[in-house]
Amino acid sequence: YSIYHIFVYCILNNIFFTMYTASVIICSVNNSEEEMRVFTNYNEVMDYCAINSIQMIDFKMVDLWGRWRHLSIPTSRFTPDTLKYGIGFDGSNYGFAPVENSDMVFIPDLTTAVHDPFTEVPTLSMIGDVYVINQPENYRFDQDPRSIAFKAEEYMKSLGIADEMRIGPEFEFHVLNHVSHECSPNKCGYAIDAEQAIWNTGTDHLNLGYKVPHNGGYHIAPPQDILYDLRSRMCLLMEENNIPVKYHHHEVGGSGQIEIEVEFGGLREMADKTMLAKYLIKNLAFKEGKTVTFMPKPIYGEAGNGLHVHMHLFKNGEPLFYDANGYSQLSQTALYFIGGLLIHAPALLAFTNPSTNSYKRLIPGYEAPVSICFATANRSAVIRVPAYAKSPYAKRFEFRSSDATCNPYLAFSAMLMAGLDGIINKIDPTAEGFGPFDMNLYNLPKEEQDKIKSLPQSLDEALSALEKDHGFLLAGDVFPQRLIEIWIENKRKESCKVKEVPHPMEFQLYYDL
Repeated sequence: YSIYHIFVYCILNNIFFTMYTASVIICSVNNSEEEMRVFTNYNEVMDYCAINSIQMIDFKMVDLWGRWRHLSIPTSRFTPDTLKYGIGFDGSNYGFAPVENSDMVFIPDLTTAVHDPFTEVPTLSMIGDVYVINQPENYRFDQDPRSIAFKAEEYMKSLGIADEMRIGPEFEFHVLNHVSHECSPNKCGYAIDAEQAIWNTGTDHLNLGYKVPHNGGYHIAPPQDILYDLRSRMCLLMEENNIPVKYHHHEVGGSGQIEIEVEFGGLREMADKTMLAKYLIKNLAFKEGKTVTFMPKPIYGEAGNGLHVHMHLFKNGEPLFYDANGYSQLSQTALYFIGGLLIHAPALLAFTNPSTNSYKRLIPGYEAPVSICFATANRSAVIRVPAYAKSPYAKRFEFRSSDATCNPYLAFSAMLMAGLDGIINKIDPTAEGFGPFDMNLYNLPKEEQDKIKSLPQSLDEALSALEKDHGFLLAGDVFPQRLIEIWIENKRKESCKVKEVPHPMEFQLYYDL
């Protein structure tokens, strides 16, 4: 080519590149606006449905135990009356009301609407709030977990202590390639598999090595980390659905354990996003031929899955937990909040760790807390103050015992109520003997360990603690007494089911006696 041809080629190439870059930026801006969109009225929803050919509106409600249920209608049946009068359903099947008085309605919350990425039929999905049918007006059902989260935030504001609780959960879970389980009179057991697990080093079928060592997965890199791209796709999907992600990485568990940590938001907002995040994570894995579990302890001998919850309070946009001269730069308000959490910790666990499996995770040796205390940068304490969070607006602490078998609305609300009780009653965690303990508690001599109160070691212990200590939850009519009674009754039934079934380890220990 001549110099002239090369010159023209460079000019045209530069023009085309500039046009392409501009189009990508425009598309990115448009996509960002689409992804981050929050609907405020009926007309906005219908305009979106028309533009995006939405054919179905799906409504999701959380049952008492923390599972999503859903009901769908054609888009043409979604009218302003739907937002006013709601849609009827049987609340008894959600664990809410007695069968003889179970007719209820749910009213959609437009601000929660997202375009469901997993349905073949274009579907817009939104969360509903449960209402009791009454004349002349329906009213919020006091046992609806989302209603409890709303009331907890309103109670906080009414006290004048703070107007915002910001929380940031960490999602830990296992990605597996296979799971099967059976519990029948003549056979009981389960089998799981993860391609990257150390137990697959000896398999002959298409084995390329590079398995992850037992409890050696923390921040492991490829080629051992075969889940990187799946995690990235999960995070991008969460971002597209207005769940900003802080980071993701492989966790300690070598058999497919990973963590995604998200940015902070309000209490009910983050409970909504916890439900949505679990939905997106599970369904994307399922779509790609894998299965996800948030069970606290799915694999014997490996690290368990927690739902660590970072938290701090604000008033008029200003942080309340920072004091440059306080312990670990925490204010007295923050310490009182910690005092409330710790003094009510045994009862709290009935909501934050509400499964029998929860207590197979809360054992020494796996960075899961077992002691009721607080400390800085100490993962063996139930409340840990991150040393890296130094600025006034970042100063916070995390509650480390909780796990994702909880109903997030109830768990987050219970945490707030316990902390507020600590502030109201000026519960000093140091005066109560809760620390700070800035050392590895597992390495303390036994006589020193015995001086520190322990978390419940079973679901039954936590439920008994809740029976004795739940007055702080009733303040401001946030938690209804009836819900606590239903919760304890049903969770005890779950515990009995597990206790009544012979365990495989019992055969190993006792069969030949």
